[in-house]
Amino acid sequence: MRLHWSSRSPFVRKVMVVAHERGLAERIERLPTVVALIQPDLALLPRNPLGKIPTLVLPDGVTLYDSLVICEYLDGLGSGPSLFPPAGPARIEALRRHALGNGFMDMLLLCRTEMGREHPDRRILDGFSAKQAAVLEALEAEAPRLSGPGLDIGRISIGCALSYLDFRWPKCGWRSLHPALAAWHEGFAARPSVQATEHVDA
Repeated sequence: MRLHWSSRSPFVRKVMVVAHERGLAERIERLPTVVALIQPDLALLPRNPLGKIPTLVLPDGVTLYDSLVICEYLDGLGSGPSLFPPAGPARIEALRRHALGNGFMDMLLLCRTEMGREHPDRRILDGFSAKQAAVLEALEAEAPRLSGPGLDIGRISIGCALSYLDFRWPKCGWRSLHPALAAWHEGFAARPSVQATEHVDA
């Protein structure tokens, strides 16, 4: 399998955490791929017309995207406990958490894009700040349940979002206001799968 990949992408990291957890990381060839709003990667477009990463190319040439689809595919190949609960309340809960973590990643990427403009719109940045505060407050309230046994796609998504926040805004100080969430994330970050997939700004 070949994965269009970047060490800076939280969505790619989520996929690679799943790959490590399911014992599949060594079966994935990583293809460094740069995506940008202004100039899409022309080599990627035939495989993913959205021009986004991660994009997984299977041995038979079939291409999978987006990150959730890739994660569920890898989960089905791996061994050990599934990261996607079977149909029922536990699955809905895991997918809800995944949506929150994934949405947080989206928001952080959009915020970084806005901050990189020559003249950022302060109103947009203020909106991002309000949403970030709301997300962190919601996750702080949920931290006791996140700390329960097991690992699933929802916890992975939330953990990767918080790790991306640390990567891009290392001085934002979210831990002091959210101690329960910080304690949970410390345990998440200590997992071998997470340590093996640390962001690198290269």
